[in-house]
Amino acid sequence: MSEDAFIVSPTKKHTGTIIFLHGLGENGENWKLLLSKMVKPNIKVICLNAKKIPLTLNKGFPTAAWFDLASLDENKLEDETSIMRAVDNLHDIIDEEIATSKVSSTKTMLAGFSQGGALAMYAALTYHKRLAAVLAMSSWPVIRHTLPEAAVNNTNIPMLQCHGTEDPVIYYKWGLILSDVLKEMNPNKYEFKSYEGLMHAVNDQVRKILV
Repeated sequence: MSEDAFIVSPTKKHTGTIIFLHGLGENGENWKLLLSKMVKPNIKVICLNAKKIPLTLNKGFPTAAWFDLASLDENKLEDETSIMRAVDNLHDIIDEEIATSKVSSTKTMLAGFSQGGALAMYAALTYHKRLAAVLAMSSWPVIRHTLPEAAVNNTNIPMLQCHGTEDPVIYYKWGLILSDVLKEMNPNKYEFKSYEGLMHAVNDQVRKILV
């Protein structure tokens, strides 16, 4: 896994894991640098790297992406096959990490930004074991027509969603669509935080709650 991820190794006994997924066109390096300054010494952080794929949104230009994307319009058809392939792959990565580290799924958190957050949330809801928590930042609901039926697990774990009100990439209204879906499924442990004036980014307030 080390070739496909930037890893923050725990400096004390490993008792918890965060698996983090970056946004479109990025890799995990900057997130590793950010999170390494914030996590507790017993936490391992795995900042996964998406492979470059011919991205329809970029006219087929190879772009680091978790799944193919034709448009950022929430009403456009999605490539469900590509999304589900990414979900299954992430499930396999979680399984591998749990088996290797011996740290249970209930001590494992999924988190992500933008496309990574969208994938993290759907993967959490369709994973076969209970997770510790899930965090989605500046994200939207993928294949939402399958929810809530597809949500076979993790509908009552702590969920946090963060979104800037001035996001010009993943519009705030798309974050609200995701929020409506999650509130209905998880009314007791879901929280939505909006950040006035924040664009497609994280700020100091968001950084404080990342871990």
